[in-house]
Amino acid sequence: MKLNKIPATVVTGFLGSGKTTLLAGILRQITGKRIAVIVNEFGEQDIDSSLLRGCALGCEEGSAEGVRAPGMKEDEDGGIYELANGCICCTVEEEFLPVMKKLVARRDDIDHILIETSGLALPKPLVQAFNWPEVRQHCTVDAIITVVDGPAVAAGRYASDVDQVEAQRRADDSLDHDPSLRELLDDQLSAADLVLVSKSDLLSTDERARVEALVARKVPKAVKTLFIDPSLADDPARLETLMGIGAASEEGIDRIDNHHDRHHAEGAHHDHAHDHFDGVVIRLGEVDAEALEVRLAALVKAHPIYRAKGFAAIPGKPMRRVIQAVGERLDGYYDRLWAEDEPRQTELVIIGRGLDRASLQAALADAERALPA
Repeated sequence: MKLNKIPATVVTGFLGSGKTTLLAGILRQITGKRIAVIVNEFGEQDIDSSLLRGCALGCEEGSAEGVRAPGMKEDEDGGIYELANGCICCTVEEEFLPVMKKLVARRDDIDHILIETSGLALPKPLVQAFNWPEVRQHCTVDAIITVVDGPAVAAGRYASDVDQVEAQRRADDSLDHDPSLRELLDDQLSAADLVLVSKSDLLSTDERARVEALVARKVPKAVKTLFIDPSLADDPARLETLMGIGAASEEGIDRIDNHHDRHHAEGAHHDHAHDHFDGVVIRLGEVDAEALEVRLAALVKAHPIYRAKGFAAIPGKPMRRVIQAVGERLDGYYDRLWAEDEPRQTELVIIGRGLDRASLQAALADAERALPA
């Protein structure tokens, strides 16, 4: 019987800040731990959780455990599960607590819990749930880690693409809060036990100093700020240090003052600007990698596209290629082997305003036709 409480690490931060990359590195590199993973992803498509499933398939010694609950999608491949009914901070009682109760029931089989919040979620309501008696007795919040996009903050923006975050925030009917992007960043930082500034390899010395000064104004002096780059995902020793902070964040969470609480205290109504944003899924067969990226980059510039993310099947390549565009940054890399029973097809999720699926499909289909006969 396990006598100590199960530690939980809550990872929060804006869309595109690098939360999924951090979790994937932990699952890939931290071996010998039985880790339960809860992913709260905005929208109906599970691209981010699919990336974590790809890691779980490749983890040899460690294991990722999964728990089903109302509103959760089950992953039969790697034990990664997704809470997909809106931002987790707004569905704590209905969705998050049932998950935690199931984890508590299996506590002898779990060494650590990882929770990735939506990029639009506030961590405080989630952490407060750890003070519920049935959870507090067996679990504790080891740390709240807030990830911020270094180049975006240095440029005076508070996400990789401000319009993207605003669009997805307004499109989520389940949100009962409507903070500005600055307020959302403030509230995510206000709860942090540790701040990770991602993509630091893209920052100049002056930009790094600017980001460091901004974060320092938002967090207590006791909260450390670490600048990280892609090498962290391949460094087990550094990743291990992120999972033993011992902050017991739930004990002081009620004392944290944030914009969201002040709005409610003042009786402010959080109205939603329900603009109509589209989520378009494009499916193709095998494609030419370079042609696909060139055409996707052109579409992002020509249309109100806020985010594009998915997987591509490249002829002669045994691994699937991850494609993602956030703002004007477009990246591609190979993440895992195609499974034997998995169709080799290209699938992209494109989020934007007034999108015409047929025209997008036609434009990207050129990447199929670009293949040599």
